[in-house]
Amino acid sequence: MGEWKAPLSLRVHQEFRRDLEEAAVKERRTLGNLGALLLEWAYEQFKVAGSTDRLLNARLTKFREKR
Repeated sequence: MGEWKAPLSLRVHQEFRRDLEEAAVKERRTLGNLGALLLEWAYEQFKVAGSTDRLLNARLTKFREKR
């Protein structure tokens, strides 16, 4: 029928949760579905970068280049 998924609970700031909920509505997804999608994408980026330091540094470098 489908693959089993394990529950995951995260603590985030209330404003961030509201932003995620708005994004989920805009995307016509549930909050859980959007969260899982973003988490899987972020984890793939993390694996490519190799560490959180390199991941965040790459993100900041790309942001600075756009300015």
